[in-house]
Amino acid sequence: MKGIIHSTESFGTVDGPGIRYVVFMQGCPMRCKYCHNPDTWRILSEKDFKENNNTDNRLYVSPEDIIEDVKRYLPYMSNGGITVTGGEPLVQIDFVTELFSIAKSNNIHTCLDTSGITFDKSNESCLRKFDNLMEYCDLVMLDIKHIDEDEHKKLTGFSNAHVLDFMQYLSDINKDTWIRHVVVPDITFIYEYLYNLGYYLGRFNNIKALDVLPYHNMGITKYEKLNIDYPLKDTVPLGKDEALAAKKIILKGYHDRRSLA
Repeated sequence: MKGIIHSTESFGTVDGPGIRYVVFMQGCPMRCKYCHNPDTWRILSEKDFKENNNTDNRLYVSPEDIIEDVKRYLPYMSNGGITVTGGEPLVQIDFVTELFSIAKSNNIHTCLDTSGITFDKSNESCLRKFDNLMEYCDLVMLDIKHIDEDEHKKLTGFSNAHVLDFMQYLSDINKDTWIRHVVVPDITFIYEYLYNLGYYLGRFNNIKALDVLPYHNMGITKYEKLNIDYPLKDTVPLGKDEALAAKKIILKGYHDRRSLA
């Protein structure tokens, strides 16, 4: 088995606990307006890869190849492990499952950073694949783009139904979960939406952390190189203070919901 990888990072410090080896998978169905990795969007087949490899520099590797590289850095990965992100890593769920299986056989902590958009509770084959993956996954970082369904569609092009179903699934199997949420002016940086997100999260017992990230526009250069229009070019980036204020609102909703239990 081989997977198509956009890139790797050997010293990640913001992609899960400790120091992480981060694998950026190629391919994503969503088109988030604030995405800073548009070069990961295209879902490539083996044929596509072989035809374009000389120009796009992506990697076509086996899970064993990745683990062998990870082992080089294990002495420096204090309380860390491997994190698979994207793109949307679960576009290549079979590869991620195999990678995590080998990682666990080598006592390497595994973390999945996903939007959950590929989860489909009505599809038995899909559920089996997710059940199999979760056997080898220690931690899920779930990126909830927007709590309001209509606004989620505007922001990403998709409903958030599968995302919220995935959150319920993670709760049902009691999988440790970190929530990630990007706050964007006039899109998610609105009291009602932030509070409602926290109130929704308050029903779950498996949430271990909340990362609230301020919107930035550092991906604009990539859009220009790819000749893609950047949708939020007039949106002002936020700072740490705004992200902290947003987190407090989310936590207020969270604790209000928890107080009813």
